[in-house]
This record gives sequence, C-alpha cells and structure tokens, in this order.
Amino acid sequence: MSERLVAAAEAAICDRGLAGLKARELAQSAGCALGAIYTVFEDLDELILRVNARTLARLEAELATPQGEAGDLRRLALVYLSFARSEEPRWRALFEHRLPPQKPLPQWYAIERDRLFDLLEAPLARLLPEEPTEKLRLRARTLFSAVHGIVLLGLDEKLAETASRTLDAELSAFIDTIEAGLSAAGACQSSPALK
Repeated sequence: MSERLVAAAEAAICDRGLAGLKARELAQSAGCALGAIYTVFEDLDELILRVNARTLARLEAELATPQGEAGDLRRLALVYLSFARSEEPRWRALFEHRLPPQKPLPQWYAIERDRLFDLLEAPLARLLPEEPTEKLRLRARTLFSAVHGIVLLGLDEKLAETASRTLDAELSAFIDTIEAGLSAAGACQSSPALK
C-alpha cells in the first residue's frame, strides 16, 4: 500500500505540481480508502517527504556520475540545471513543500538531503585542503544556495528572458569564477610562507 500511495502521489505531483496533490484524489488513484493514507503515513507531509526522497535519490544518482576532478563544480552545477529542467515538477516539490513550524524535519530525510551536500564537499576539499570539515559543510550549502538561485530564477525567467544556452553559459561562468577564487584561496592556505 505504501508503494502505491507514493507512486500515486509522485504521479500527481508530476501532472499538477505539489499544489495539485489532494488526499481524496490520491486515495482514489491508489485504489484505497482515504483513511489508508493516514494509516500508512503519519500525515500528508510524510507522504510528500517520501516522494521527495525519491527525487533526491534520482538527483544524487545523476550528480554522482564520476567525471574526474577537473571542473567538478561546473559539472555538478550543470547536471543540477539539467535535472531541474528534466524533472521540473518533482524538483520544484523539493523546495515548495513546507513542514508546519512546530514539526521538525525527520532524521531519515535530513540524511537523504545531506548526502547531496557530500558530493559538493569533495571538490571543495580539493580546492581548500586546509579548510576544516565544518567550514566545508557550510561552504557546500552556500554554494548550493547560489547555484539553486541561479537555476530557479533562470528557469522562471524572473530577471530576464534567458535562453537555455545563455543560462548554461552564465551558470558555467559563475562556477568558473567561484572555482578560481577558491583555488587561489586554497593555494594561499597551503603556502608555507603564509602559515
């Protein structure tokens, strides 16, 4: 029953977006009673998180494709943009869903989400070899936030009409600039004269 409900919720999100996910229609689509949703899941939030966890797993699989060290940050950014384009309703659901203020994010979901940041931390550690782990974690999240903002605003054409190639080129240029700056900072960290 759990699998049918998650699959039905995922299909509804793909068809109508997160706002189009309605419990009654979901139960009908999954071939179960409305109450079954709340028997299998704590609430609709948990069901949405289960769908989002699937999306995170797909995104992780795309990002984790090995390509070598050179240009890793650019590759990750462009793969993220490509994923956002090809999986747009699922991708948007990752960020549109909000838990009620008093409800903490479940630990199992935080672990799924944080594995994506681990993929960013590895190339950052190569660029900043002396950076403590906690700072690398923070920098990975900051870099993700910047890339996500560029991708979101670019796809929504909120700042300007952005042709697909232009968005790819601008994202690449941004990452190249960040990577050059981090590389220079890493060289300064490693320089014996500066220690």
